[in-house]
Amino acid sequence: MNKQGYKSGFVAIIGRPNVGKSTFLNRVIGQKIAIMSDKPQTTRNKIQGVYTDDEAQIIFIDTPGVHKPKHKLGDFMMKVALNALREVDLILFMVNAEEGFGRGEAFIIERLNEVNTPVFLVINKIDRVHPDELLPIIDRYKDLYTFAEIVPISALEGNNVERLLEQIKQRLPEGPQYYPPDQITDHPEQFIIAELIREKALHLTREEVPHSIAVVVERIERREETGTVYVGAVIVVERDSQKGIIIGKQGRMLKEIGQRARADIEALLGSRVFLELWVKVQKDWRNRLVQLRDFGFREDEY
Repeated sequence: MNKQGYKSGFVAIIGRPNVGKSTFLNRVIGQKIAIMSDKPQTTRNKIQGVYTDDEAQIIFIDTPGVHKPKHKLGDFMMKVALNALREVDLILFMVNAEEGFGRGEAFIIERLNEVNTPVFLVINKIDRVHPDELLPIIDRYKDLYTFAEIVPISALEGNNVERLLEQIKQRLPEGPQYYPPDQITDHPEQFIIAELIREKALHLTREEVPHSIAVVVERIERREETGTVYVGAVIVVERDSQKGIIIGKQGRMLKEIGQRARADIEALLGSRVFLELWVKVQKDWRNRLVQLRDFGFREDEY
């Protein structure tokens, strides 16, 4: 499709960990495609969400939160985030209205000064602050960088999100629909299923198991005779003690992870799901390049 006046383009969402980038992406797309957690650094790959209407197609890239790397996985996540800035038509720099300006924001603004792409400042979580607190935040950022637009929103509540979409459309060039109108992401089902399982494991184990969880979906089979989809997946951790936490007493934690993930996977696939989970220890996998590649973290794709 390439109708007269149709807009299309690529938009990167960048910001410190836990400012609400994935919540915003899921709000706009209308379906869960990005992992959401109140733990920072949950997004590891560029997740492309595709928003399509009669006027435009916007391809969103949700980057890992910018932070100081502590291991090879962290190095990978930083490279993905910064490379995204050079590949797009527009950048959304998202900040949390509740948190003050810090070294993380200063670091991102330094990176923004290295690119020529227009940047919107998106102040998220405005539902959590008094309106009088917004003006000082806006003034602080205006003194540091010339933004194309400044838009306060609440990704969780949906406040001002439609206005932001309209302003994005105005900035995009005319172009074709890159994806069919009903496609919401360029990731295969396998990737999204793995992310849904990882989200539940992170949420349920809270602080006991940090970001040493990876999920590998080994099998997806559609069983026509029963009308169900069989999913077999492995949760990978770094230590035996973490394996015990994920499995839980008499297997209760693993069962709970499976039940919650299955509900989301059924919503994604639109059919009944039989989910089978295993837990495997691969020591220090976040610092082993071979294992990072096995789990889908490939620098050459970015």
